[in-house]
Parts: sequence; C-alpha cells; structure tokens
Amino acid sequence: MGRYHGRSTTVLKPRTTQEVSEIMKWCNKRRIGVVPQGGNTGLVGGSVPVDNEIILSLSNLNKVRSFDPVSGILVAEAGCILQSLTDYVAPHNHIMPIDLGAKGSCQIGGNVATNAGGLRLLRYGSLHGTVLGLEVVLPDGTILDQLTTLRKDNTGYDLKQLFIGAEGTLGVITGVSILTPPAPQASNNVILALPSFDHVLPLYQTVKRQLSEILSAFEFIDRTAYDLAVKHGQGRALSEEEVDGAECFVLVETSGGRREHDEEKLADLLELLITADKPLVNTGVLSQSPAQFSSLWALREGVTEAVSKEGKAYKYDISVPLSSFKDVVDGTREHLRSKGLLHDKAVKYVLGYGHVGDGNLHLNIVADAYLPEIQDALEPYIYEVVALHRGSISAEHGIGAMKTHALPYSKSATSIALMRKIKAVFDPHGIMNPGKVLELM
Repeated sequence: MGRYHGRSTTVLKPRTTQEVSEIMKWCNKRRIGVVPQGGNTGLVGGSVPVDNEIILSLSNLNKVRSFDPVSGILVAEAGCILQSLTDYVAPHNHIMPIDLGAKGSCQIGGNVATNAGGLRLLRYGSLHGTVLGLEVVLPDGTILDQLTTLRKDNTGYDLKQLFIGAEGTLGVITGVSILTPPAPQASNNVILALPSFDHVLPLYQTVKRQLSEILSAFEFIDRTAYDLAVKHGQGRALSEEEVDGAECFVLVETSGGRREHDEEKLADLLELLITADKPLVNTGVLSQSPAQFSSLWALREGVTEAVSKEGKAYKYDISVPLSSFKDVVDGTREHLRSKGLLHDKAVKYVLGYGHVGDGNLHLNIVADAYLPEIQDALEPYIYEVVALHRGSISAEHGIGAMKTHALPYSKSATSIALMRKIKAVFDPHGIMNPGKVLELM
C-alpha cells in the first residue's frame, strides 16, 4: 500500500538454515535489528523495517524437503511460494489448506508467521491446527528443530504455537511441516444476490444446513465492493437484471467427493431459496465450467485490486459478530460524513467484504490520498467500535507496525504483559523485528 518505508542499506539472502543461524548470532552479539521478510505481501507493515534494520530475505530457502502422499504431510522451507507448493502437491491429489489472493508471491514461512487465514479457513481451520511442526532460528542463533511430521504429539508445551502469528518477533521460521488435505473431487460455486443484508445470517444458516459437509466457503461482498470489482473487470459480472435491487452478494463454494451429488445439493438449495414464500435471495448463478468457477471467484478476490485502482486504501481487517458487518460499514461511512470527509472531500468509498464463516470483515476506506485528517477520523473510532463488540482488531493480517498502539482494544493489560515476558525470554536484546506487534518501550 506504500504506507511504510524503512531506511535499510542491507538485505541478506541466506540459502540454508545454518546460514540464518550464523547471521542471527552475528546480529545478536552486536544488537543489530533484523526484519525477516517473505513475499512482502502483508498489509500492516510487518515485513517492512521501521528504521535501518537488516532485512533477512527467506526467498532462497525455497526447497521442498519431503512429501508423504499417504499422510499428506509436506515439509518445506520457509521461502517456498504458496502457489508453488499448491502446484507441487496437486499431482498427488492434495491441496494446501490455505488459499490467499497473494498466493502467487506470498511465502509459506510468512503465511505461518502471520497466521494467515484466507478463503479455506471455514473448511480446513487455521494454521494453528494444520501446521504440525516448525524449524525456527532463535535470536541468538540457536536452531529450534521441532519439524515433526506427527499428527499427535502431546509431550510437554507445544512451543511451535508461539511462533505461529508472532510475525517474526520471537525467531525466524526456516522450515514448516504442514498437513495438506486430499483434493476435492468436485468443486462448485454459486453467487447469490440478496435484497437486504438482513438476509445474510438466515441464508448462512440455511446453506450450512443444506450443504453441510461439502460447504467450503461462504464469502460476503457488499454492493459497493461488487460494483468496484465489476468496474475494473474482475471476474464474471451478473446481468443488470440480476443485480437490480441487490444490496449485497454472497459467494458459496462447495468441495466434495462426487460432482453429481454436489450439483444436486446445490440445485436443491437454489430452488429452496428462490421459491420460498419469503425468498432470501433475488437470484443465483451457478458456475457451469472450470472457467466460470474461476471467474466467479475472481469477483471476490479481485476486490482488493479494484480498490487499489481507485486510490489509497485504509484497510481494517477485523473480527466482529456477523450480525454487525453492515452496521460497522454503515457506521464508518456516517462517521466520515459527519466529519465532512466523504465524497466531496477526500474519501471516495467505504466498503466491506469478508469471510462470513469466521466473522472476518475487511473494512476498506478508499481515498484520493493518505491524509492525517482521515487517519484521525478513523482511529481510534474503528478500534473503539471493535472493542464495543468484543471483537478483534486483527482477524488475519496481524498487528505489524500499523496496530501496535491499538493492541489494548483487543487484549487485556495482563495479556500484553505476558506477551512482553515471552518476548523477553526469546529475544532479550529486542533485535527481532523491532517495533512490530508490541510497541517499543
């Protein structure tokens, strides 16, 4: 997004875990800050130096160490690109349990370091469950080898969990052992146009009940986000008649074992939704080919690119109750209007989209430029709204440099104090990704 800029003069690109260890020993002895960097696709400045730290690029650690096609357990180095791993396991009829819009450039080490969520979390859960083991280089150069391939290991503290989502503040992830699920034999999707946001939750309940075990994604797109995606040629658009009167849209994906069975369930669902006495949807379009399947997904995944083409985006990745999605978006829009910042001034659009299945709302405010008055209007307003709903200020993108000051809106003083103690145990000299997650003292 171009919001964060460091002044680093040096990028190191080790090729082995041992080289990472030697670098960390050297930097730790001299108290030199180190920023681990993967694909650099984050949205909160987590992989950008705040000053002149050394950048430690993991891009050369890009080998697959092993894959067991029976268990589906993949062991890969941290610099492996997510799409490359997806392509690697595909011939073995497996898929990666994580799917992101940035999959062509993000790296598995960074995915784990930020506990990235993405589009498959509803079906396969978070990385806290699918990551079986990690290899981590600690700040003093010690190599912590917990690269187990065991599904069950109940011996002592599960130390790997500390590094999942720690954003490189406790150590450098160099290797990942991850469970890849079997590839579905059939995948389908359908986009539904809803007359009102009030229909989203009843629709979600109906879809879960009707599709049960084959439901793999349930994505929400508000009208503004949809219109921007269509405007910038992202995916297959519905006809004007189909979107007439639609307040928002939902994209449903199924992944199952037999195409005929799944298509029958989807057809029954559509008939139920459209022929009900009080229909929850105006219309629905079911993909009829792999190309249409990809095109419908492109509508959802293309919102981010469409937003970037409209201007500078303030992105808030939050968790709030599903019933509050629209209230949060509308409330933010009205708040900016009350400050005289909407449309006729700096802010062009306020929009929301996200993962209904896990309560993750992506709130985007699109402006002509990053301006102090917009920033001051949005913060702490949005964080106060999240706290009011007992939500999370970061659902899946992390804290990075952007949200360190806002941590108290989601975490208690006791929790933050314990986080600082853990940081001090692993990184007493404070060289690991300084200024991220926890504010500098």
